[in-house]
Amino acid sequence: MSTHTSENSLKNWALLVILTLIWGSSFILIKRGLEVFTPGEVGAYRMVAAASLLLPLSLPRVKHLSKTQVKNLILAGLLGSFIPAFLFPMAQTQLSSSLTGVLNALTPLFVVLVGATFFNTRITQRNAFGLVIAFIGVIILVAYKEGGGWESLTGINAYGLFVIAACICYAFNLHVIKTRFTKLKSIEISSISLLMILPLALLYLFAGTQFSYKLVTHPDAWEALGYVTILGMVGTATALILFNIMVKSASPFFASLVTYTIPIVAIMWGVLDGEVLLFGHYLGIAAVILGVWVGNRK
Repeated sequence: MSTHTSENSLKNWALLVILTLIWGSSFILIKRGLEVFTPGEVGAYRMVAAASLLLPLSLPRVKHLSKTQVKNLILAGLLGSFIPAFLFPMAQTQLSSSLTGVLNALTPLFVVLVGATFFNTRITQRNAFGLVIAFIGVIILVAYKEGGGWESLTGINAYGLFVIAACICYAFNLHVIKTRFTKLKSIEISSISLLMILPLALLYLFAGTQFSYKLVTHPDAWEALGYVTILGMVGTATALILFNIMVKSASPFFASLVTYTIPIVAIMWGVLDGEVLLFGHYLGIAAVILGVWVGNRK
């Protein structure tokens, strides 16, 4: 019994480390993709790469779906994958990859906030206190400027709002999955929801952008494409499968630890890539992570 528990614990820790490295590296991969492609091209191709990898899982299951399930899966695909895939690159046109990774950690708090506002779940004093601390951290991050001073309200980096919008999308998606999917397994929800938004991603990518033209004319296009392919196939598709495995075998609290470890990897990649973090940034980062921990702990 103890051997099994030990093996299970080891597997969960291994999954946590792998997911931390994968998701924490997503922001630097987006940054590399943006060196050639527009935010829309990065987002759409990321979805194409992720959905394509999961076709063997999604296609055989589509014929068994009801019309209601299809509608809900389209909604899950838009909220959980498609819209955030566009929002993060848009944010990173003006935000460093490391700070984007930190702001992404706000997702669990928005799960609480969205649940209390739209899904009749209860918000505790601890949740509220955590939200206040985290939002103070967000304000510090978006208002702190390179020279070491503070921006006026008109000078605040509004691109941080794109990350917050993505976090809100994730929060709504989690509640949609919790309330509207009772019969489908989590891996089916992940793979089929990506399949549902694949036509939209393809249409936008090849009819609404210069993606194809860049592949032929831009000297660095194929290298950037490689980074975004890894982002989609590993950072989205593979990570979803691994996270589903971890959620099933570990406690919800353990699974939520990835929220706190992702920013560490994002910051490490950013610093290695020459991104400069000043005192105010570290202050904001500490407040965000502390707020998420306070609001999300048992």
